[in-house]
Amino acid sequence: MTVIEVKDKATKKAFLDTARIIYKNDDNWVCPLDNDIEAVFDPLKNNFHKDGKCTRWILKNDKGDLVGRVAAFINNKKAYHYEQPTGGMGFFECINDEKAAFLLFDTAKNWLKENGMQAMDGPINFGENDTFWGLLVEGFSPPSYGMNYNPPYYKAFFDNYGFKKMYEQITNHLDIHKPFPERFYKIAKWVSQKPGYEFKHLETKQIEKFATDFIEIYNDAWAGFENFVPINYNTILESFNKMKPIMDENLILFAYVNGEPASFNIVLPDANQMLKPLNGKLNLIGKLKFLYYKWKGVKRMRAIVMGTKQKFQNHGLESALFIKLGEYVLPLNQYDVLELSWVGDFNEKMVALHASMGATFANKHLTMRYIF
Repeated sequence: MTVIEVKDKATKKAFLDTARIIYKNDDNWVCPLDNDIEAVFDPLKNNFHKDGKCTRWILKNDKGDLVGRVAAFINNKKAYHYEQPTGGMGFFECINDEKAAFLLFDTAKNWLKENGMQAMDGPINFGENDTFWGLLVEGFSPPSYGMNYNPPYYKAFFDNYGFKKMYEQITNHLDIHKPFPERFYKIAKWVSQKPGYEFKHLETKQIEKFATDFIEIYNDAWAGFENFVPINYNTILESFNKMKPIMDENLILFAYVNGEPASFNIVLPDANQMLKPLNGKLNLIGKLKFLYYKWKGVKRMRAIVMGTKQKFQNHGLESALFIKLGEYVLPLNQYDVLELSWVGDFNEKMVALHASMGATFANKHLTMRYIF
């Protein structure tokens, strides 16, 4: 077998095609857009390159057939927050061959060691954790946009190589047509009507303002979690602009208390239901197909991320945001499911919120670490 670093147009194409080969007989898989994956490795499109670096490889067998791929990256803002400097490994795909998988893991490990790392987390993204993050271990169903999907046999590769679980990422589903529990509804309704409490949906013409509000809330909300690194304006504005083609402004809600940004809930239509027929290709024909399926509408939404400033937590703002979302969504008579993804098992408040809403389990991903 031969490992080849991705450095030109041919190897970039091979890196993308590897996934199409691995999943050619898996009806659940939805091919991510080639453009989305390439953007991760493009310094002009991914703000993380300013404070880090990455590379990637493909793997061919002795016949010259593509049998795997992997990427490795270092985020200097996060790498040194741990007991040992830690890099990342992701975009792993491989045939059901442990020797091939271990060769790919070794390739990522060796590059990271050469660059001063002593451990690697995986499978993760060279970016925020809302996309391409985690090893799927339960709930092998069609994924929503940005959620990692992989064959069940990957788990044995990671375990046998020596990766250890850091935390679980739980995704739950809400049946849109099933009423919230009465207690949840009463509290949320009361909060939504309190004096000084205001709820607004995102407006693209003011996207810079909402990006600023998002950062203010997010960096405060997550500051208490271990190894948290504040997010910056360029990264968020980049993410908001990427969402524009699929977003419905009315699904992205912010709460303000006496004019102060306090809480948000970012929800998007599940683009994967529009993208599945495209097989990753957003060429002219792909764009026409995408516009058709966007016009036709999708049945699932995905709540990508929520956050509430610490001083406003336990005020019921998160519940009120879901009530406001329902006031817009239910009259549309379009959506059936809201996916709540993903919540770390360390985030007890959000786990409890999901339970209080009557959400049901959908799938589980793992974030794992291998210490050299």
